[in-house]
Amino acid sequence: MVTARGRKRGNKNGANPSPLLTTGEACRILCIHGNTLRRWCEQRVIVSYRIGPRGDRRFRREDIAALLVAINREG
Repeated sequence: MVTARGRKRGNKNGANPSPLLTTGEACRILCIHGNTLRRWCEQRVIVSYRIGPRGDRRFRREDIAALLVAINREG
């Protein structure tokens, strides 16, 4: 992430954390409707992280990639 002064900010160990995806971003990657993704969260097909006061869902890129591989293997 770039700060207001233009400097990059990162972890002390040099690893960049993977940004969390919104429901819309995850749906576009998986080519599914938002309701399907929400249902899969409730059925524990995929893990979601609730953030903020509204409880918005966020998804790890790695989890979405693993689910995409599993979907392609089945189909």
